[in-house]
Amino acid sequence: MDISDLILPESVIANLRVTSKKQALQELAKKAAELTGQPERALFEVLMERERLGTTGVGHGIGIPHGKLPELDRLYGLFARLETPIDFDAIDEQPVDLIFVLLAPETAGADHLKALARVSRLFRDRAVCDKLRGTDSSEAIFALLTQSPASHAA
Repeated sequence: MDISDLILPESVIANLRVTSKKQALQELAKKAAELTGQPERALFEVLMERERLGTTGVGHGIGIPHGKLPELDRLYGLFARLETPIDFDAIDEQPVDLIFVLLAPETAGADHLKALARVSRLFRDRAVCDKLRGTDSSEAIFALLTQSPASHAA
């Protein structure tokens, strides 16, 4: 599984202006609704429900909120680079400025886990994160996310 299997150029938000985790998830649910055709409220609720189980702020300024919805036909990814880092209840207590949302069909079991692992591997690469933080171009961000160096192979 590759990141390019999950996101499209229109799945990238280069400068999201939000002031809280809840607002970030609301804005990302709104964008996800456009991409998936699913109700914004259902998308927001599934992301919030996952956050109630435990934070998806994985540290180093990265958030990977995710959830499953029965109505989805495939895996969907969205990426947002925040204009200003926000408190995301991250495990390292650092603010988050890079968020990758992963949405999966209820039946996606192993594929959902593979996609999460792939996204996690990408964001463990500090050089990639630094480049993502250094650009405010959606096109450049999309290119960075979808390049597939051998070290990121799934």
